[in-house]
Amino acid sequence: MWALTALLLLVPSGGRAATLEKPTLSLHPPWTTIFKGERVTLRCDGYHPPLLELRPISTLWYSGHLLLPSHKKSIEVQTPGVYRCQTRGAPVSDPIHLSVSNDWLILQVPYAAVFEGEPLVMRCRGWYDKMVYKLHYYHDGKAVRYFPSSANYTVPQARASDSGRYQCSGTMRIPVESAPMFSAKAAVTVQELFPAPVLRVTGRAEARGGVAVRCDTRLHPQKRDTPLQFAFYKYSRPVRRFDWGAEYTVPESEVEELESYWCEAATATRSVRKRSPWLQLAGRGSPLHLASTSAAVPQAATSAPGNQPLSFRKPPVSRSASSATSVQNTTSSGLQFPAGRAPTAGPPACVPPTPLEPSAGALKPDVDLLLQEMQLLKGLLNRVVLELKEPQAFPEHGGTLETSTSHFAASGRTPETTIVES
Repeated sequence: MWALTALLLLVPSGGRAATLEKPTLSLHPPWTTIFKGERVTLRCDGYHPPLLELRPISTLWYSGHLLLPSHKKSIEVQTPGVYRCQTRGAPVSDPIHLSVSNDWLILQVPYAAVFEGEPLVMRCRGWYDKMVYKLHYYHDGKAVRYFPSSANYTVPQARASDSGRYQCSGTMRIPVESAPMFSAKAAVTVQELFPAPVLRVTGRAEARGGVAVRCDTRLHPQKRDTPLQFAFYKYSRPVRRFDWGAEYTVPESEVEELESYWCEAATATRSVRKRSPWLQLAGRGSPLHLASTSAAVPQAATSAPGNQPLSFRKPPVSRSASSATSVQNTTSSGLQFPAGRAPTAGPPACVPPTPLEPSAGALKPDVDLLLQEMQLLKGLLNRVVLELKEPQAFPEHGGTLETSTSHFAASGRTPETTIVES
C-alpha cells in the first residue's frame, strides 16, 4: 500500500503532462556555423522530473531522427545536423541546425529567432580566429558595413527590413595578405514582435459616459510576457499619452468624431512602435449607432435645415422631391417612425429644399450658339487648308486669320461660311 502511494506521488499525472510546454533548446556559443574540429554545447531547459522516480531518464536527445545515447541536461557536439531534445511528458523542442565549415572564412549568425527591437549581431570569423582585414558585410548582395579588421556587425534595433541573406568578405595574412575571400551566405529572419494594432469600439461607458475604445494587438507566443504601452490620438493630437492600459473612453461630446481617433502600441523602451489605422465604425444599424441616435430623435424632428448640425450622423438623402415624400412617416434624417406616431411639429422643415432644375427651353439658346460657333470654326479651318494648298486662289487676303475672326466676334452675327471650289 505504501509503495503504491509513493508511486502516485512521484509519477507525473497524465493531466499535468498534457499541459507541459515544449522545452527550450539553446546553443553555446550562440552561432549556428563552426569550423571543423570545434565543439559547441547544447542545453535543454524544461520540466525535469525528480530523481526519485523509478525511471530517472529525464531528457532525450535527437540528431535528425536518430536517438542519441545521452540523457543529461546538456551535451557537447561537433558534427553537423539538426538537433532536438525532449523532457519527460513534454513535446519535442524546436530544432537547431548546426553547420560545420572547412572554409577560410565563415559568417556566424544567431541560432535563435531575432525579434523586432532586439539587437542583431553577426560575426565574420577567419580560420580558427585568424585576423580578417578589409572586412565587408553584405545584405542581399549590397555592402552595408566596412571594417579595416575583424569586428562584429551589429544592428542595434532590428526591423523586418533587416531580414535577408548576409555574407562577408575579407583578406587574411597566410603568411602574406591573400586575395579577398567570401564566406557562404547565411539567412537571417527578424520575427514580428506584434502586428499593427487595431482600434475597436467596445461599447458604452456607463459609469463616466462616452464610448469605450480598445487598442488591440497580439504579442508573439515566444514574447507574450513583453509589456506593451498604448497611446491614443485624435487626428494628430494625443488625447492620452503612453500608458499601460489598452482602453480609453471617448467623451460624450466627441462621440460624433470617433472616426478621427487612432492609437499606438509600443514597448516600454519604444524600440518597437506601431500605429493603428483610423477607427472604422460598424455599419449603420449597429447597436452602438442606434444607441447614440435614439436620444436625439425628438430634436431631429423639429430642427430646421438651417440650424446647427444634429447630434448624430445623417444618412445620404436623395435630392429629388419624389424620393423624399415616397415613404410615409420618414424624416429627412433617415429616422422612421411607426404608423400614427410620426412627429407633428414642422414636417415641411425637415424636407431639404429641392434645387431648381434648368428647363429645356433655357438650354436651347446655348445649344444653338454652340452649333453656330462650331460651324464658324469649321469654315475657318477649310479656308486655311485651301489657302495653304493654293495661295494664288486668295490674293485679296493678305491679312491674318485673326482679323477675320475678330470681325466676326465684334459683329455679333452668325458668320456665313464661304466654300471655295478649286
